[in-house]
Amino acid sequence: MTKSKHFLEKYGILLAFIILFAIMAFMRPRTFLTVNNQLNIIRQVSINGIMAIGMTFVIITGGIDLSVGSMLAYASIVACSFAHPGEYPLYIPILVALGIGAVLGCVNGTIVAKGKVAPFIATLGMMTVARGLTQLFNGGRPINNLSDEFNFIGGGSLAGIPLPVIIFGCIILFGWFLLHHTRFGRYVYAIGGNETTAKVSGINVNKIYIQVYTLMGLLSALSGIVLSARVETATVIAGTGYELDAIAAVIIGGTSASGGKGTIFGTIIGVLIMGVLSNGLDLIGVSSYYQQIIKGIIIVGAVLLDKKK
Repeated sequence: MTKSKHFLEKYGILLAFIILFAIMAFMRPRTFLTVNNQLNIIRQVSINGIMAIGMTFVIITGGIDLSVGSMLAYASIVACSFAHPGEYPLYIPILVALGIGAVLGCVNGTIVAKGKVAPFIATLGMMTVARGLTQLFNGGRPINNLSDEFNFIGGGSLAGIPLPVIIFGCIILFGWFLLHHTRFGRYVYAIGGNETTAKVSGINVNKIYIQVYTLMGLLSALSGIVLSARVETATVIAGTGYELDAIAAVIIGGTSASGGKGTIFGTIIGVLIMGVLSNGLDLIGVSSYYQQIIKGIIIVGAVLLDKKK
């Protein structure tokens, strides 16, 4: 392998982000480069970023989770029913949301591991079930009138840094440590590289699958808390299409769609690329319809590059 090829494989995604950032800055320097706009980009990507960290674990195992948007919606709408002013302390809606996410994720993992159902099919079923549960919970009506303490999670800031960004940063550190510095992380890579070899090596593959999808459910619920707190309401359509953004960020970030390879750093860059692209195209005035086409082309291109490695 030549030095230039090795450099591109290791830092190509970072280089792509720098080039994209420079292009957007050149086209709209007075608006794109402002501090407020940069904070807005990070605040916007934090919700997708939290889910993308979990999706990194899932895809490295060779799986996929299409239910994250629906789990987000169900966890958030149930949690918000406990977040009205003067009714329950703040930790109640948070624990309710995380509990729902963990249970739904565990169900996904159990179906994949014990039922030997393909992750695509298992999570597609959960996507439909969770969305239906969301619509049933409050008769399709949104839940608002949330407490100031709850809304602070999505709209507040500490030392000038938006709280969603702080939460995202904590999840990045947690995901990085878990994936790159624990036995669990090594097992995740091993299963994605070769499941049969992992079993022969003594790894409890089913247990790891269940833990990975449970983690995904937890992070989906956390994203739901941040989202509903930010918009100060929970709706039945919350999280629609979020699974595609999370998957796109992970794939663009260099995680192999076939499993066994990927990094938290790459996912972060993938999330930022998606955020800068959307923000820049909005500032330029590109229609959201064209933005979807551009994102789709980028996803397919990232997969094709992965195949050629």
